[in-house]
Amino acid sequence: MPPVSTEAIVVGVGVAAAATYLFRDQIFPKSRSSSVPTIPSKAGDGSGNPRDFVAKMINGKKRLVIFYGSQTGTAEEYAIRIAKEAKSKFGLASLVCDPEEYDFENLDQLPEGSAAIFVVATYGEGEPTDNAVQLIQNLTDESFEFSNGSHRLDGMKYVVFGLGNKTYEHYNAIARIVDRELEKAGATRIGERGEGDDDKSMEEDYLEWKDGMWDTFAKALGVEEGQGSDTADFVVSELESHPEEKVYLGELSARALTRSKGIHDVKNPFPAPITVARELFDVDADRNCVHMELNIEGSGINYQHGDHVGVWPSNPDIDVDRLLCTLGLYDKKDTVISVESLDPALAKVPFPVPTTYLTVLRHYIDIMAVASRQFLGAIIKYAPTPAAEGWIKTLATDKEEYAKVVTNGCLRLADVLQLVSGTDISIPPTKENTTPWHVPFDLIVSSIPRLQPRYYSISSSPKLYPHSIHITCVILKYESVYHDKVPSRWVYGVGSNFLLNLKHVANDDHVTLVAAGKASAHQHIPQYSIEGPRGFYKAEKIYKSPVHVRRSTFRLPTNPKTPVIMIGPGTGVAPFRGFVQERVAMARRTIDKNGVESLNDWGKIYLYFGCRNSEKDFLYKDEWPEYAEELHGKFIMRTAFSREPPYKPDGGKIYVQDLMWEDRAALSEAILTGKAYVYVCGDGKSMSKSVEDVLMRLLGEARSGSAEKEGAAELKLLKERSRYLTDVWS
Repeated sequence: MPPVSTEAIVVGVGVAAAATYLFRDQIFPKSRSSSVPTIPSKAGDGSGNPRDFVAKMINGKKRLVIFYGSQTGTAEEYAIRIAKEAKSKFGLASLVCDPEEYDFENLDQLPEGSAAIFVVATYGEGEPTDNAVQLIQNLTDESFEFSNGSHRLDGMKYVVFGLGNKTYEHYNAIARIVDRELEKAGATRIGERGEGDDDKSMEEDYLEWKDGMWDTFAKALGVEEGQGSDTADFVVSELESHPEEKVYLGELSARALTRSKGIHDVKNPFPAPITVARELFDVDADRNCVHMELNIEGSGINYQHGDHVGVWPSNPDIDVDRLLCTLGLYDKKDTVISVESLDPALAKVPFPVPTTYLTVLRHYIDIMAVASRQFLGAIIKYAPTPAAEGWIKTLATDKEEYAKVVTNGCLRLADVLQLVSGTDISIPPTKENTTPWHVPFDLIVSSIPRLQPRYYSISSSPKLYPHSIHITCVILKYESVYHDKVPSRWVYGVGSNFLLNLKHVANDDHVTLVAAGKASAHQHIPQYSIEGPRGFYKAEKIYKSPVHVRRSTFRLPTNPKTPVIMIGPGTGVAPFRGFVQERVAMARRTIDKNGVESLNDWGKIYLYFGCRNSEKDFLYKDEWPEYAEELHGKFIMRTAFSREPPYKPDGGKIYVQDLMWEDRAALSEAILTGKAYVYVCGDGKSMSKSVEDVLMRLLGEARSGSAEKEGAAELKLLKERSRYLTDVWS
């Protein structure tokens, strides 16, 4: 063995000293009693380059960097949860990063003893979320060089958790791509890749994955559980006095509070006046479907056919009151509070402050989400009675009991707390009939996710309605599963019933919505405070809804000669109404310029629509013939009514896929010869799968082969060439 030089010893001692100083909090953890939050110096906050996450890790003494790819906020919530667990279990500090805000050239420079965690959602047809596009491009482009001059990440340790939906073909594709590319580049994964299914139980998938991951993580990073502490993420302070005009009462941004002009987007929705709101279903139907038109003139918002509109609802009044009573805050609901993060890099305050308890529960956090098993475990110690403590502990630890009572009962946090305390959750909440739980409000803020917008396919074309966005929304309501401890009751969708409330007040037709044959006359639709903060969403008799537009790749081919096949039963027809209007507007211009003969070489537009009954729920029934007339034979609509004749020879119902099979010769010719584009919108659980099956059958037959081989190959080719596009939901 060659002798070691003095210079090498000096360098080695220096490196060891630097490492000891950098990770001194983990090597020599401070006691909880002496832990005092510190404010980093301006020179040491990594602000030299705000896009350099490695510098921020070093200066902030963080051993983990967590990147989240999130479209609706869910992946961000799980990223924060992982960061909190790393802190509470091991005392490890994390830098939680929106990848859109950082560069990745120095991903190979993570400090020794550190790891990168990727929490990424798959959006649409196997696409990254908007904020993760650059990250995925950098990882998949082998010509992209890290700071070492190569596309290698040797020695880097990483963790992956993906969020997806099994109703989509490309389930968790982005998480798998991240895992594959990091492994190819020489990085080492810690534990198994986690995959959550939003169609079933994302929460249970996460809980089952994380414990095993943390065991492997501890060994890989050489840390021991028990070095962390249960420190709070936020400090909530009640303010004795504060200028009323500076208190947020539901406004989502400073621009909204001050009524100043600015770009309207996901961070600053536009309060759009409602110009039309009407019922689309027959008045005798046991369901509701709202058609709403929102005026965006002067907002700076523009949209294209196929885009989505995000509607920002509030929580129903009765559920806000229920949680206020359950937390013992009803008498203090209008108290002004400030919320401060103890570690902004880990947990940002999720809403603007100062605000009030009432505002937080009504406008800012999703109190209508089913209570998570993990959160129930965190609040056991706050149970007001031994009986309540025993029951909530069972729900938190017994997965099957939790599923039977909480999941099947669709119980929110307030429901669970009332139920285990012996309160009848079927009656309106009051202070007198509710046993309070003194759960710290900072824990509520930390654990309940932010209230997110609800997205709807825009059902209009900007070429016909440049200053108006149309929404087509079926109102969600259903009965929960009966359990001997939780009687069956009505469950209402937050966003759709918010729109139904707006429809009623916009038309001055407040009514009681009674489910035919199932609900008694005292059961009303949930009521919302739809006038908005400071009454801003109402001007005389005009009501407004806060909205923004989200871009989509669900687009018509630019050339009208290309045939189009659209399958959209129920409200799946919404974007196709916009598609047809788009073609109508183009036809009007073409005819005005060159005459009706100029449409002769246009491709045909097929629309397959299905519903229950031609008289009760045939959406836009009167419009389609008018569009067909304007398109001079180029628009062909096929309809299937499942609850009226004709039926199949065996008595079975006829659906859109049955009509497609009837038209198989025309459709296969349009696809194989005319290079048609195929679009599917609607139910992702069964309808879209049935449509794919019939497409494979008709294409396989056209190729003189089988659905499983030739048909599947043709469908795969359609997808690869972006000629088969879906907008489906579970």
